Amino acid sequence: MADDAILVLTQMPDHAAAHALARVLLERRLAACVSIGAPVQSLYHWRGKIETGTEIPVAIKTRRKRYAEIESAVLAVHPYELPEIVAVPFVHGLPRYLDWIDAETAE
Repeated sequence: MADDAILVLTQMPDHAAAHALARVLLERRLAACVSIGAPVQSLYHWRGKIETGTEIPVAIKTRRKRYAEIESAVLAVHPYELPEIVAVPFVHGLPRYLDWIDAETAE
């Protein structure tokens, strides 16, 4: 259902870490799909300075009820002291696609 599907976003330091995270999430059926993006240059405030770094965006398609497990899985493997982990609800979506997310992340 549209009100249950979410997109969890994070950034990983490299492709190997992104792929490892994706594998964990898929093997545990916490995600129906994990999209790994191309490297991006991030600029951010950290401890009073502006920092820059290359990161790999990761988009995780899942359900709201799996968020806590995904957050724990990301924290378990993420090397950053304070990783980005945010969830965005799906407002609308192709019903068959949303049903697929639901089926693939069933407990």
